[in-house]
Amino acid sequence: MKKSHLIWQIDFLLILILFILATIGIVSISSATYTDNQSYVEKQAWWYLLGFLFMFAVLLFDYKILSQGRFLYLLYGIGLLFLLLVFIPGLGVKVNGAQQWIGVGNFQFQPSEMMKLILILLLAKLLSEKKPSSWRDLSGLGLILGLFGIPFFIILSQPDLGTALVFVGIVCSMLLVGGLDWKWIMSGILLVSIISGGILLLYVTDHPLLQVILEDHQISRIQTFLDPASDPTGAGYQLTQAKIAIGSGMMTGKGLHQGTQAQGNWIPEPHNDFIFAVFAEEHGFIGGSLLLCVYLIFFYRMILIATRSDDRFGSYIVAGVTGMLVFQVFQNIGMTLGLVPITGLPLPFVSYGGSSLTTQLIAVGLVLNVGMRKQSDMIIFQR
Repeated sequence: MKKSHLIWQIDFLLILILFILATIGIVSISSATYTDNQSYVEKQAWWYLLGFLFMFAVLLFDYKILSQGRFLYLLYGIGLLFLLLVFIPGLGVKVNGAQQWIGVGNFQFQPSEMMKLILILLLAKLLSEKKPSSWRDLSGLGLILGLFGIPFFIILSQPDLGTALVFVGIVCSMLLVGGLDWKWIMSGILLVSIISGGILLLYVTDHPLLQVILEDHQISRIQTFLDPASDPTGAGYQLTQAKIAIGSGMMTGKGLHQGTQAQGNWIPEPHNDFIFAVFAEEHGFIGGSLLLCVYLIFFYRMILIATRSDDRFGSYIVAGVTGMLVFQVFQNIGMTLGLVPITGLPLPFVSYGGSSLTTQLIAVGLVLNVGMRKQSDMIIFQR
C-alpha cells in the first residue's frame, strides 16, 4: 500500500481523543498547581510535544519489522539491565519510598515504563508465532510466564506494586485475546483470591508474618483502604481529602480553579496520582462521567483496530496496550474513590509525568501503526 494511502488509514478519531485528554490534562494540572508552581504546566506541555513527536515517528515504519529476528530479545535484555540499574547507589533515585528511577544530572526516567512496551512487543511476537492451542497448557505458558515474571519481581522488589500489577494486566489481556483456556483463568482468579484473603486475614489478626511479607508502607496502604478514618492526618490523609474533593464537586462542580481542596493544598501532590480528584471537584459528577466516556470511546477504537487487523502480531500489540491503559485508568480512578488500595499509578494522558506520558503515547503510536496497515476487516482470532 502506498504511503499516501496509508495516511488515510490512520484512526484520526483516536488522535482527536488524545488531544482532548491532553487538554484535560493541561487544564487539570494548571488547577492542581494554580497556587504552587505553574512550571508544571510548561514541563507537561513539553512532554506532550515530545510524546506526540515520538508517536508520529512510530508511524513512519512498518511495525512488522519489530518481530523479525531476535531484536526484541536483545531489547528485553537491555530493559532488564535498566531495571537493575535503579538499585545502584548514586544512579538509582528513590521517590515516595520506591527505588524506581534512574537519575542522570537533572534528568530522571523510569525504566519500568519502557519495560511495559518491550514486554508487550516480545509477548506479541511469541504469541503470534504459534497456534493458540500450543500454549494453552502449562508447559506452553512457561516461557510467557517466565518472561513476564522476571521484570514483575524486579519491579515488585523496588518496591512498586502498582507498576508490577500493570504487567499482570498486560499479560492477562494478551492471553485472553489469544483464547486462554478458562480453566487457567479461573485458577488465576482463585489464586489471587486466596493470596488477597490470606493477606487480609493476617492484617485483621495482626499476625507478625504480615511484617515479613509486606513493607511498612504497603501495610499502611491496606489500612488506608480498609479504614482511611483510622489515621486521617497520616496514611489516610490523602485519600480522605481526595474523597472530600470529589464529593464537594457534587453534580456540576465548583468551576475552573475554584476547587477549595486543590487550591487550598489539602491534597498532597494533586497533579500526580490524584489528578482525578482535582478534575471531579471542579467539574462535578457530570464532568467526571464525561471523562470516563472519553476513555471508553478511546478504548473502543483500539479494540476495533485489534479486531480488524489481519496480522496476529499487530492484534496482540493492541491487546497489550489496551490492557495496560485500561488497568491504569481503573486503578487510578478506583483508588481515588477509595474502591481499591492506593498503588501510586498515574491517570493515563492526564496526570503529570514525563516517563509515563511518553511511554503511553509511543504505545498509542504502535496501535495507530497497526490500524493504518490493516489489509482487511476480518476478525483473526478464533476461539
